[in-house]
Amino acid sequence: MPDITLTTLILLCLAAAAAGWIDAVVGGGGLLLLPALLLGLPHVPAAYVLGTNKAVAIVGTSGAAVTFLRKAPVRVGLAVRIGLMALAGSMTGAFFAAGISSEVLRPVIMVVLLGVAAFVMLRPSFGTAAAGDGTDRPVARARIITAIVLVGGGIGFYDGLFGPGTGTFLVLALTAVLHLDLVTASATAKIVNVCTNAGALAMFAYQGTVLWQLAAVMAVFNLAGGMIGAKMALSRGSGFVRAVLLTVVFSLVAKLGFDQWNA
Repeated sequence: MPDITLTTLILLCLAAAAAGWIDAVVGGGGLLLLPALLLGLPHVPAAYVLGTNKAVAIVGTSGAAVTFLRKAPVRVGLAVRIGLMALAGSMTGAFFAAGISSEVLRPVIMVVLLGVAAFVMLRPSFGTAAAGDGTDRPVARARIITAIVLVGGGIGFYDGLFGPGTGTFLVLALTAVLHLDLVTASATAKIVNVCTNAGALAMFAYQGTVLWQLAAVMAVFNLAGGMIGAKMALSRGSGFVRAVLLTVVFSLVAKLGFDQWNA
């Protein structure tokens, strides 16, 4: 456990719970969790922040995936195939992430944050459309291959290298490539995201860059947030969460920008 104050620990745990909730409902919990870790652990090397982030996120994502699978339509076999490619991609990305510094990571995260914020603002219906059952519609073989290689491998690599927004990117990509409805895409994305987190975490653990004690404490809150968020996504929709997500994104961009300016 790094030398941090009790206040910082409490704030990190609250951020983990909120990130789990946001990730389950609209995806992109890493947009909150990773910047929160960077802000809370300013003197910890970026590789340890990334590794700890994965150790926390995989718990909440797994809980959300189980909750979704109980009620949401999903092609498990296809999700697993995409997930296995994503696992390989995330391990590769995590391998290269070991040499990344916080100074490089902050501006990259800011760009990702602004990109996702712009998309959410320009697409008011994102995450709010009524979902149907897309499991009975046939999918062309070319689309399946594209989903496995580009969605699985490409986004998996990104998740291992940086990570923020992976859940959102997966939902968008799966919807575009496989023509899934939002709930089906979200449920599928959770399975794939578990695989990307597992691959990246395995590499970070091998390299010894995970703060396990801190991750264990934060993971409890992330799991609770993820399971609550998944239930809310299935029952209430995510219009309110869109407003929360935008507020958090712009607040974090402002803070990270201030830190980068004074670095």
